[in-house]
Amino acid sequence: ATQNIYSAGTVDQIPKELACGYLYGHWWSIPVPDIDRCDYLVVLGANPMVSNGSLWMVPDFRGRARELQQRGGKIVTLDPRKTETAKASDRHHFIRPGSDAVFLLGLLNEFFAQGAHPATHLIDHLSGWQEIERMANQFPPERISKFCGIEAHDISQIANELLENDKAALYGRCGTTMQQFGTLTSWLIELVNIVAGNLDRSGGTMFAKPPAFSQTTRGISGKGPGITPGIRHSRVREYPDMRGEFPISTLAEEIETAGENQVKALITLAGNPVRSAPNSARLAKALSSLEFMLSIDIYLNETTKYADVILPSASHFEREHYDFFLGNFSTRNVARYSPPLLDRKEDQPSDWEIVLQLASIISGLGTLDEASLKLTEDHVISGAIDLATMDGGPLEKIDIETIIAALKKNSGVSRMLDLELRMGPYGDMFGACPSGLNLGSLMEHPEGIDLGALQPRLPEILRTPSGKIEMAPRALCAEVEKVAAQVESERGTNLKLIGRRDVRSNNSWLHNLPVLAKGPERCTLQINPDDAATLKIADGDQAEVTSNISRVIAIVEICSDMMSGVVSLPHGWGHDEPDTKLSIAGARPGVNYNRLADDKFLDGPSGTAALNGIPVEIRKFDLER
Repeated sequence: ATQNIYSAGTVDQIPKELACGYLYGHWWSIPVPDIDRCDYLVVLGANPMVSNGSLWMVPDFRGRARELQQRGGKIVTLDPRKTETAKASDRHHFIRPGSDAVFLLGLLNEFFAQGAHPATHLIDHLSGWQEIERMANQFPPERISKFCGIEAHDISQIANELLENDKAALYGRCGTTMQQFGTLTSWLIELVNIVAGNLDRSGGTMFAKPPAFSQTTRGISGKGPGITPGIRHSRVREYPDMRGEFPISTLAEEIETAGENQVKALITLAGNPVRSAPNSARLAKALSSLEFMLSIDIYLNETTKYADVILPSASHFEREHYDFFLGNFSTRNVARYSPPLLDRKEDQPSDWEIVLQLASIISGLGTLDEASLKLTEDHVISGAIDLATMDGGPLEKIDIETIIAALKKNSGVSRMLDLELRMGPYGDMFGACPSGLNLGSLMEHPEGIDLGALQPRLPEILRTPSGKIEMAPRALCAEVEKVAAQVESERGTNLKLIGRRDVRSNNSWLHNLPVLAKGPERCTLQINPDDAATLKIADGDQAEVTSNISRVIAIVEICSDMMSGVVSLPHGWGHDEPDTKLSIAGARPGVNYNRLADDKFLDGPSGTAALNGIPVEIRKFDLER
């Protein structure tokens, strides 16, 4: 089996997973704001008004934010762009791209200057407090203010408000993870919540308790092996794997570079890396050189055009759905199952059936007939049951025959879901807890089941070797010295490019839907009026945007929402490639942001590409020049 695995997670979220893994012992132990009981929310480099949360499942953020403010609470947003979230906030501060880590160190400095000490509910669960205090000493607000673009008194005010309010939370997302210091920034966000005493308490940041498919509810509570990044390393640049995946920033070179274990064939599943990976032109060229490529996808898009074979699976409306991943980051503990809305044709397989068939072919067993497919499915389920019933497993006291009999009413992924729900923290344990959850009871509630508000989970959630929150991991403390060196450096003359989200757009996926593609042009280069005047560029002009590796031509939108010195393009566009079938998207293609992103401009610890804060030069585009 191949060990070269890449996913969308290595584009935007691995820095957060890595930081929380070091702190709490598992990649997915990521606390989220308890917004329904929060009175003071700081949003850094995130736009949940548009995304409805990201690594934070928070439906109707707009309504929840309004309720927070109606009960007398405040929202403060820091972002280089006055986002939709910022416009609904009580205060907004511009912040220079890439300076988030320094700003957070300034908050910590102010905390300790005010005499911060471990909160009573955390004091027995912390390791490394003194190291963090020593580290923060070199970042007083007065020293870092100019670098961050925020007044020192504003930094102090935010710090004091976080300290004084016992229902406060700090949240950061793509602006904080998709940058040069993504892992460092993600770690510091956690430290700010910990030192302010806001972790694991009502109204602060709390850990969800998912009903199924979560490693954070299994194993020995309060202690564990922790995470081990770098079990393997990429072949060319020797970047460490993260929970078994390599950074997408390394894929092109693994295809291009000859030698043992060179990537010569690729399978893609519903992804569009030619629009989401850094230096996307290089990746497109690399894909064209593969000996074989297979895509499981419903679109002939900028990536699948390079495939030798495309296998279209059932559409979203033709298959059942249960979101096992985002339940780990939910603002309330919930379970919801959505049955298929439309009937599938008999010859139309689902994703899981295609993957099982491929696994059989690759392993040498050949194509499976219906009976063999059922046996393979049974084998997978039996393996999961064996793990669950072994010593220390959640079902160790349950008879295996009882489990098998109870699961027979379902098949495929539904059978696996039923198993996971039954042995989860709210499950019926195959009759041992009769009122507990199973797939049948969940299907009786198509609106979903609310399992309650988030509850404190320390120390139960910890899986670190020490059994404590390990605040000062050596790998991340080393990053502080790197960012400290930048504080004294010159700002430079380059403009900085950042991405942005749009409520009608989810990466590149929704651009080909007529109801979402209509309306004004959304793939524009937003630029501050003062910068536009300096560059002699008018609204509606075309501008040439040049990075160190490529250039694009974009329509200019002069916008006072942008911080001076910063420009913005949305992510996921550029649908003007030949040999694709995206007629709606192709009519208004926009430009591909990721052509400008250098696949060597990375967050060091995780290998995640820095897709925000890209230095660029801009000039008015003249066709006659």
